Amino acid sequence: MDLNQFIRVVPDFPKPGISFKDITPLLLDAQAREVCLKQLVAPLKDLRATKVVGVEARGFFFGMAIARELGIGFVPVRKPGKLPFETVAQSYDLEYGTDTLEIHSDAIKPGDRVILHDDVLATGGTAAASCELIQKLGGKVVACSFLMELSFLNGHEKLSGQTVHRVLSY
Repeated sequence: MDLNQFIRVVPDFPKPGISFKDITPLLLDAQAREVCLKQLVAPLKDLRATKVVGVEARGFFFGMAIARELGIGFVPVRKPGKLPFETVAQSYDLEYGTDTLEIHSDAIKPGDRVILHDDVLATGGTAAASCELIQKLGGKVVACSFLMELSFLNGHEKLSGQTVHRVLSY
């Protein structure tokens, strides 16, 4: 099954010049969703991971499903002020400015083997900041998993030293 047919390209969203890759059609189709999940999980099965960290918000969709398939815990990484317990924060640079991500301070234990999952690897800032959060808490990132990579943005360069898996590449 060609999963590309389930990715809708929305021109000029969220601003002119951007071709947004909308995963909603993929989420709507049960068979495509299942094929995608199997492709996401296949390279992760033998990593002896103990947790999946999913990045807000679209990383939650398949992140939870990957955790379920692997029989391990799921940890959300969110924007500031969204998590109800004590958090650890990591700021990172955007094209114009900075942003911050948070994780619960007790979500990752020293020695945890963690899979980071998000829907898109673009410039790599969010993924790199998420890896730093995992490492701050003593976890080891054993793989970075993405539904798709926008390879022309070279985000994988910010993840040097990490194993990166993606189902689709643009």
